[in-house]
Amino acid sequence: MTTRLPSWRPGPTRDAILAFLDGIDRVPVEDRVAYLDNDGTMWGEKPQYVQYFFFLDVLRRRAAHDPALAERPEFAAVLASDAAAIGEIGLATVAGALAALFDGQSPEEFAAAVDDFAARFRHPVHGGPLATVVYHPMLELIDELRAHEVTVGIVTGGGTEFVRRLSPRLYGVPPELVVGTMIGYEVARDDEDRLNLRRSIALLGPANEGSAKILNIQSQTGRAPLIAVGNSGGDREMLEWAQASPHGGLAVLIDHDDDEREVAYRSTAATFADAEPITAIGERLGWVVVSMARDWEQVFAPAAAD
Repeated sequence: MTTRLPSWRPGPTRDAILAFLDGIDRVPVEDRVAYLDNDGTMWGEKPQYVQYFFFLDVLRRRAAHDPALAERPEFAAVLASDAAAIGEIGLATVAGALAALFDGQSPEEFAAAVDDFAARFRHPVHGGPLATVVYHPMLELIDELRAHEVTVGIVTGGGTEFVRRLSPRLYGVPPELVVGTMIGYEVARDDEDRLNLRRSIALLGPANEGSAKILNIQSQTGRAPLIAVGNSGGDREMLEWAQASPHGGLAVLIDHDDDEREVAYRSTAATFADAEPITAIGERLGWVVVSMARDWEQVFAPAAAD
């Protein structure tokens, strides 16, 4: 077994990635930056996003103490897993209502809620803990990138603070290198005139998809990608940006085509309609398109594969 990307099967996909990294010495270290999308790229997003399970868990626990919450139309739809009702209400409205469950919390209180969820989470399909939702070949790719002195960041359409709390333990990526949808904060003072930060219900800009991803990467990190990995139409601009690097970048697209070990589906953006399948775009633009079924020997982390 090879010691480089051992869960990646030999073939043109693996060869293309390793060939690019083997030629990376020509690029100054400070310009060696990779951004990896999270949902559907670093960890599974089916049957639902992990952050959705987090919101659902909190809602269930709150509704158990305050049954009136379950009577609100947006919460009733979520608790009933009523996709039609959620569509009728509007995904943005439902997402806003769920985010408002944390309105007024301090950063520390929100972090504690994420930690509590992560400790108790079990995947509804394979039953494994949170770490087993992560794609094992992607962890190997991160290790290979770091072996070539590449700075690795995580980009998510989900909430920034949620992923920032988890990324150090799951990926070894520090919070400052996570770019996502930003929630606003308010400055408050307690009864003893001590300053506090409190979460608000306001979003700072649009959801972090499409062109918003590259704008947020630039504004939040100031470092353009040499390498980008994604899986949906919401990642297109980020992948194009990497490919257009003056050093000659690498764009990698994960195709969910494995219906035996994962779920076969066409990845689409969550907040806008795709004009063209992202796999067709990737093939047309010359991206490295990764077939889960063909290119990965193993999909999930070992405990999930048992």
